[in-house]
Amino acid sequence: MDRSFVERRENGFYLIGSRVPLDCIVREYRKGEPPEAIRFHYPTLSLEQVYGAITFYLGHQNEVESVIAKRERVEDAFRDSPPVSSDVRQKLERVRHELPEQRT
Repeated sequence: MDRSFVERRENGFYLIGSRVPLDCIVREYRKGEPPEAIRFHYPTLSLEQVYGAITFYLGHQNEVESVIAKRERVEDAFRDSPPVSSDVRQKLERVRHELPEQRT
């Protein structure tokens, strides 16, 4: 019986029935983590799902690596973007302080 463990969603691959991106499993697998340790980090997953995810990755490595690289570029761009300006931060603080006053 063939069983699917991974599905394609808009922004990448995910383990079916979960919100765990395949990227997370693959990163740990590439660092040498055994499936049992990976499963320990994601207790909502079964060991079978972790093995299924690794098997999917090995069978679709080029496609998965491409998706991971794209996501990492987006994450890097976000991390490298300038922080919120002090002007915007002050406006947000002012709004936070005004909201409780409006409720009373």
